Amino acid sequence: MVIGKNRETKLIVDLAAITHNIQHERQILAESVEMFAVVKANGYGHGILTVAKTALNAGATGLCVAILDEALALREAGIAVPILVLGITSPAVAEIAAKAKISLTVGSVEWLKEYEHQSNATEPLNVHLGMDTGMGRIGFRDVEEVKTAEQILKSDIFNFEGVFTHFATADQQDAEYFDQQFEAWYQLTGALTDLPKYVHVANSATSLWHLPVTGNMIRLGIAMYGLNPSGLAIKDLPYELEPAAELVTKLDFVKQIQAGNSVSYGAAYTAKNDEWIGTVPVGYADGYPRCMTGFYVLIDGQRCEIIGRICMDQMMIRLPKQYSIGTKVTLIGFQGDQQIGATEIAEYAGTINYEIMTSIAERVERIYK
Repeated sequence: MVIGKNRETKLIVDLAAITHNIQHERQILAESVEMFAVVKANGYGHGILTVAKTALNAGATGLCVAILDEALALREAGIAVPILVLGITSPAVAEIAAKAKISLTVGSVEWLKEYEHQSNATEPLNVHLGMDTGMGRIGFRDVEEVKTAEQILKSDIFNFEGVFTHFATADQQDAEYFDQQFEAWYQLTGALTDLPKYVHVANSATSLWHLPVTGNMIRLGIAMYGLNPSGLAIKDLPYELEPAAELVTKLDFVKQIQAGNSVSYGAAYTAKNDEWIGTVPVGYADGYPRCMTGFYVLIDGQRCEIIGRICMDQMMIRLPKQYSIGTKVTLIGFQGDQQIGATEIAEYAGTINYEIMTSIAERVERIYK
């Protein structure tokens, strides 16, 4: 991995904002409810190790990741708290998790039988049973299979640590499907003789808009980074979310072009008048969507249009006047009374703020304040 430390493009992460979001979420939870911080996908683009340590200092008691390698990186960094891998891990490598005391999600009886058959682990494997209550992704869907799984988990090679589900529509106004999933959750967990240590159903959206639907642990993801999980669908929030990241750069080339001159690939943009054009060292290889032509960045506290096709490593901006090379350019964040947020970018790009943040390339240097 090469990090661009010698160019001006930076993702500035405000750790105080992450702390703010966690502590305000903590205030609306029952005291008995634990919080696991979701730091998968490089901490939603913010940097997995620094975010994990910040979240734990702010009150989180555990961490969630997507793949085993993310969990192992956290262990190698000396983080000893419970870590849950939310995706499915192959039984062939599950002994690695057992040795590192990393918890794995299991969604089928077949997985448990395969691990039981091949395991030579000296440590029990921590298991969270995933329940598919309507997400349609992974997990148990049948009551009898849940009962079978519980019996297998009585083996000494397992530690039945948790059970959970994931709501598909917790970030929508209409709660009908959410309620259907909740009913399915009760049916599936009702098949268990005893509930394990961790019972968790709440992601960010559930914890913001569906309390007290929590179990005894929540998984705080996008809200921890200060972004609304619903995008623009639900604007009422129990506390103000503080966005943690700014994507900034500087003008590295400025020129005046004449009417009739074209800019960037395909000559798709042609100036109608004489114009000042600035070039900035950000492109789609940095995770900024190529489709953002016609959108804006902030320069000198005002919105300036992106013109021409966005290149792999650069883009061009129409300036209202001549600016000096080195002038600050904000792609995500504040300048003066203007703001461009990840959600606004996502709306323009036809996606969600999650994708905008997790797409920011690792070559973009993270600066923490």
